[in-house]
Amino acid sequence: MKFAHLSDVHIGGWREPRLRELNILTFKRVIELCIEENVAFVLISGDLFNTSLPPIDLIKEVSADLEKLKRNDIEVYIIPGSHDFSPSNKTMIDVLENAGLCVNVMKVREDHDKLHLDFTIDKTNIKIAGIYGRRAGLEKEQYKKLDKSNLESEKGFKIFMFHSLISELKPDFLEMVDSEPLSSLPRNFDYYAGGHPHFILTKKIDGYGTLAYPGATFPNNFSELEKFKHGGFLLIDVNNELTITYVPIKLKEFEGFTVDVDDLTPEEAEKKILNSLNKDVNNKVVTLRIRGILKSGKVSDIDFKKIQKKIEDAYVVLKNINKLSTNEIEQYKSADGDIDFIEDSIISRYSKEAKSEYKDIEFIKELMKTLSLEKNEGETNSDFEEKLSTNCIKLLKLDYVIKKD
Repeated sequence: MKFAHLSDVHIGGWREPRLRELNILTFKRVIELCIEENVAFVLISGDLFNTSLPPIDLIKEVSADLEKLKRNDIEVYIIPGSHDFSPSNKTMIDVLENAGLCVNVMKVREDHDKLHLDFTIDKTNIKIAGIYGRRAGLEKEQYKKLDKSNLESEKGFKIFMFHSLISELKPDFLEMVDSEPLSSLPRNFDYYAGGHPHFILTKKIDGYGTLAYPGATFPNNFSELEKFKHGGFLLIDVNNELTITYVPIKLKEFEGFTVDVDDLTPEEAEKKILNSLNKDVNNKVVTLRIRGILKSGKVSDIDFKKIQKKIEDAYVVLKNINKLSTNEIEQYKSADGDIDFIEDSIISRYSKEAKSEYKDIEFIKELMKTLSLEKNEGETNSDFEEKLSTNCIKLLKLDYVIKKD
C-alpha cells in the first residue's frame, strides 16, 4: 500500500503568468502520478493555496484536479497552512471539504484550557490527526494546549500532519526563524507529515517515528528556483518498513546565472553580463542574479532591454538586482526566501537591536496577528475600525478610551 505526501503547493503564489501556470501544471502532474501509482490516499501538509481566499479561476483548477482523485477513490487529507489559514477562520479548505474533495484532519474538541484532537480513519484503517499552521508561528498556542494522551496511546498505524519548522531539524540558513521543539509533537506515530519549510528531509527519530518534509511542490520564489530548480513530492510505500521515495517534477529545464559586477562602471557591467549569458536557454526557466556595487553611474544606466534580448528564447526570465547598487545609494538588505521566514528573521533581528520597549518577539507577533484581522461579513467600516483600534490599544496597554460617535 502506498500514499503520497506533498506540501506548500502555493497555488497562485507567482505573479509572473508563465510561472503561475507552471505551478498549476506541476500540481496537475502530481495528481496524475498519484493516480498512476494507485496510491491509497494523498496528504497535503498545508499551503495548498497561497492565500486563504484565492481567485475563482484557481479554485476551479484545483477543484477539477481533486475531483480526479475522488473519481479514482483516492482520498485527500489536508491541514491549512500559514497561507491557507485566515484569522477569521474562513478558508477555501473548508469549501473544498464541504464539496467532498478533501478532509481537513484537524478535528478539534476544546475543553477549558485543553485542546483534544480526534483521529480521521482512512479506509485502509490508517489513523490521521493534525494541527494547522499559522503565520508568524502563532500555532504555538495550539501546541501548548494540546492533550497528547489519547493521540499517543492510540494503537495502529498513525500519521500526524503539521505545518511548522522543528527546532532540532533546523538547518543553519534558517537559524533565526521561529520553530517548534520536537517535544511539541505527540510521540508514538509512525509517520509525521510535515510542511512549511521548503526543504526536503526524512529522518527516523527514536520515540517518535519517521518525520518528513517533502519541500515545496513547486519553487515559490526566486531563491528557491535557484536552489532547487524544481519541486516534487514524497511517495511512501508501507510494508514491514516505510520506503520513502522523493519524486521530482521537472516540466521545464532550468538555467541560472549569477554575475558579480562589483566596482565596475555600468558599461563594463553590461558587457560582463552579456558575456556571461553563454548557455542555451531555449524554452528554459532562467534566473539572472546581478550583484555588486557599481563604482559610478546608476543601475538604470545598464541596458536591461539589451540583456533581455540576448535570452529571449527562454520560457521565462526572472531578474534579481536586489543586491545591485551604487556607491551613492544605501539599500536595506534582507535574506532571500519564503516571506514567512523573512518576517521571522527581521523580527528576531529587530528584537535584538531595537531600543524600543515594544521589541519582545511574542509581542510583535501578537501585534501582527491583531493588525491582520479581517472585516467580518455585514460589519460596518466604523465598527471594524473601532474593533481594530480597541484591540491594538489593549495590546499596547495605552491609557486611552475610544468613544463611539
